Amino acid sequence: MNELRAIDRLDTGPRFTDHDAVRLNRMFRGSSTEEMLESVIRDGLAGDVTTVSSFGAESAVLLHLLAQVDPGIPVLFLETGKHFPETLAYRDDLVERIGLTNLINLYPDLSELETKDETGLRWSYDPDGCCEIRKVKPLARALSEYDASFTGRKAFQNSERANLPRFEIDTSDAQGRLKINPLIDWDASQIEAYFIQHDLPRHPLVAQGYPSIGCSPCTHKVAPGEDPRSGRWRGWDKTECGIHMPGSDDGDLPPGYDPAF
Repeated sequence: MNELRAIDRLDTGPRFTDHDAVRLNRMFRGSSTEEMLESVIRDGLAGDVTTVSSFGAESAVLLHLLAQVDPGIPVLFLETGKHFPETLAYRDDLVERIGLTNLINLYPDLSELETKDETGLRWSYDPDGCCEIRKVKPLARALSEYDASFTGRKAFQNSERANLPRFEIDTSDAQGRLKINPLIDWDASQIEAYFIQHDLPRHPLVAQGYPSIGCSPCTHKVAPGEDPRSGRWRGWDKTECGIHMPGSDDGDLPPGYDPAF
């Protein structure tokens, strides 16, 4: 089998191709999540890596797994200005407890906020546009510095994630950035068991009926038995925030978007 090509920051070609993603999926077929993460990070198989975290209901699991390999891995957090205060407090507590040393808060462009969301209420009439300004664009700028990123997506979360592989090419990035989904094959019982085994702190809003947590205006409580993500963008034909979808012009994003990142 051919070796994965070395990452050359002066190379203008794609960082990775679909062929690379296929090879990585085959390489780690049957490997545990921990084995895969250790090889990818310590052996540099994905070049310069980062992770994106919403510090939501299940974020502690992936962050803890990564910290066991490299506590200095860059952790990107989208500081949208619309988070629950509980999320910001949880972020700070989790970073300290797990021992992460490289939290990077990403902010929307101030001039764009002033021209496109002066009142701060765009979420109420154009949630796709709000997500693009406050999440999609800031994250795209930050990810341009990396060759690959880890996500917390899981197949059981919704039908749009059911068939995702561990390794895929980020279709929103023309340079062939790799997107890695370490928990894609984990189910809810495995997530819960990991929380218990490692005594990880819970997001305080989970106990109040919020199994999926994003920005406060667009996150609602979920009744027992409902889809855990049904409280996100309730009343809109929208399930993801856009950071895991191909990008598009402001105000013309495709339906369906997330930060359970």
